Amino acid sequence: MLNSNDENSFLIDKEKDITSQYLTQGYYIGPVADKGALSWIHNSFLHIVKEELNIIDEDNAEPILDFVHQKISIPELNNFRLNVIKKINQLPDFRKKYFQIAKPYLDMLVGNELAMQVKVNLSIQCPDDDSSLLPTHADTWSGDSPFEVVVWVPLVNCYKTKSMYILPPDENEKLNKNFTSMAGAHSEDLYQSIKDKVDWINIDYGNVMLFNNSLPHGNRVNMESETRWSMNCRFKGIFSPYWDKKLGSFFEPITLRAASSSGMNYKLPELS
Repeated sequence: MLNSNDENSFLIDKEKDITSQYLTQGYYIGPVADKGALSWIHNSFLHIVKEELNIIDEDNAEPILDFVHQKISIPELNNFRLNVIKKINQLPDFRKKYFQIAKPYLDMLVGNELAMQVKVNLSIQCPDDDSSLLPTHADTWSGDSPFEVVVWVPLVNCYKTKSMYILPPDENEKLNKNFTSMAGAHSEDLYQSIKDKVDWINIDYGNVMLFNNSLPHGNRVNMESETRWSMNCRFKGIFSPYWDKKLGSFFEPITLRAASSSGMNYKLPELS
């Protein structure tokens, strides 16, 4: 097995530590790299949400996200979510600031020539809502490249069932070897076979998680008293293999370097 953390690696100690955590756990959680960028995103969300909900007289806007379920019904939730994520993705600086939140970690785990998903996704999960569930899955099962990393950013504190779960790499190896017997006929059968092995992610606002999209993950009914808000977006090396989701449609280059640009445009001289 190839491993970027072996004795011949030129990674510095910090890079080795973060790499080790990512490979062992299947994810890495750290403080956002750019607090100003996160604050800009958070304030943009608050502005859009207040606009969508016609809130004009609330002095303390902070609880709006955690308690949005008090202001909107479950049947209205998906259209509300789609409107919010459409508006946030239309802001010219949004994707750049999203990238800045995780840039140093992406440099270490993926590389510095990156392709980014064209649109950032948004999850809103109200308490006791069974209409916003994401069954156990790995992104690679539906056409994503295993070379992708998901950058997951909470807009509120996420904990217990107000969060998501991930199956660790060692347990995923066991699942892959016994998939037919463990997966069952439905996604719920699969979850029941791994529920005692998954890691529930506890992550506060102000932190960012990068996780391996080839590991099974999902969520359950939010049994906490607050609503979950989290964003996710996929990044990969520009030159690493693509599967069904291609450069130009699902991904676009964001940090192409001069040597690569020059090399891609190079042509041998014509000989007469």
